[in-house]
Amino acid sequence: MRRREATPTATLAQPIRSASARRPRRSWRTLAPYVFLAPWIVGMLAITLGPMVASFVLSFTDYSFLGDPEWVGLENYSRMFTDDPRFWASMGVTFTYVLVSVPLQLAFALLIAMVLNQGLRGLAFYRSVYYLPSLLGSSVAVAILWRQIFGADGLVNQVLGAFGLENLPNWIGTPEFALGTLITLNVWTFGSPMVIFLAGLRQVPTELYEAAAVDGAGRWTKFWRITVPMISPVIFFNLVLQMIGAFQTFTQAYIVSGGSGGPVDSTLFYTLYLYLKAFRDFEMGYASAMAWVLLLIIGLFTWLAFATSSRWVHYGED
Repeated sequence: MRRREATPTATLAQPIRSASARRPRRSWRTLAPYVFLAPWIVGMLAITLGPMVASFVLSFTDYSFLGDPEWVGLENYSRMFTDDPRFWASMGVTFTYVLVSVPLQLAFALLIAMVLNQGLRGLAFYRSVYYLPSLLGSSVAVAILWRQIFGADGLVNQVLGAFGLENLPNWIGTPEFALGTLITLNVWTFGSPMVIFLAGLRQVPTELYEAAAVDGAGRWTKFWRITVPMISPVIFFNLVLQMIGAFQTFTQAYIVSGGSGGPVDSTLFYTLYLYLKAFRDFEMGYASAMAWVLLLIIGLFTWLAFATSSRWVHYGED
């Protein structure tokens, strides 16, 4: 019996049908990542990017909640830098807070991390206890507690009075000491950088310390010649993170000063003054301009940190 040969039409039809059958599955694989990213994309556009664009436009307007925005150009920025002494006062308070509290916090966090890195028993317990203030440091409850501790009849004055000291000041209500109490609060919340420092210290090879000990190096030399260079990327990471957070400090100053920035603007943080302009004075255009100036300041300091990091941050390949 003669064998029947397949026609060209029959041989070509099967691949065409199989390719069309696979097309929906391929298109789903292509769209699947975007479906999972959709909530983040919507949130980014609606909650972050959209308000940023709106605030940028409003920064060139005179706008309150009671009327329509009125275009004023650069008037808000000009007024900010030339005709607003409280703006400069808030800048001074914020820069003092950042330049003092951030180094003190990082130094204290590194000290505690080095103590915990000595092989203490119950390390997980101590790590959790020291990290707890970082979870509570920006809360309203802790700010209220801090106000009570440093008040005229607070715990600090009670302890100092037990040692015979008299005429103790109201630390919160005295301009010379009010900002210092907030700096102390920020240093107290050292838990987050401490945990990161501890993780970095545990990655330093012990062979380096042993070799340095053979060469007669002391603890101070080991710290500066081995520990600091080896964990310099961790120091840099904590520095940038805590600096950005310090520039945006608001809750502590608002609660401790009763929302006024007092006494005598000694706790008038930049973000607190921005809040007062927006929601007390209803100058939303001016507050939007202040927000963008703050963004530029944070961006500038972050850029300076990255620009100078090559001089003191050492990575594995260095």
